Amino acid sequence: MTKTCAGVVAARRIARATLREVWTMAVLALDHLQLAIPPGGETLARTFYGDLLGLAEIAKPESLAGRGGCWFVLGAVQFRLGVENEFRPARKAHPAFEVGDLAKMGARLTRAGAPIEEAVALAGWSRLYTADPFGNRIELIQRVSG
Repeated sequence: MTKTCAGVVAARRIARATLREVWTMAVLALDHLQLAIPPGGETLARTFYGDLLGLAEIAKPESLAGRGGCWFVLGAVQFRLGVENEFRPARKAHPAFEVGDLAKMGARLTRAGAPIEEAVALAGWSRLYTADPFGNRIELIQRVSG
């Protein structure tokens, strides 16, 4: 085998090994999403996210419970609220929760005193924005046919 040919073979081996490494290091799923809340905001958070939006609360691990905040689960993804002493609401970055009936959820939020902001529809989706009790932006979406 010539020196050039050996170099090409070696380069191909490295490329295949690199591809295998990339595949095994690939991001597989979203485990959780976290927003910040101010200290002492857990009760309001439970009311908004648990009672109003209907997310199921899960217990924080004992090793993290002393930090405050609360965790919820929606399908395979956890939605975590962590306490931030120098809290500033997320006004642009936000989660989007898919709902079954956007109009009913919007009316429910309005009755609870949450702000509602209409959003431009996207192909296949109706949307609106609201805010949690701390001012964090929340998007609600519903699939639409046609």
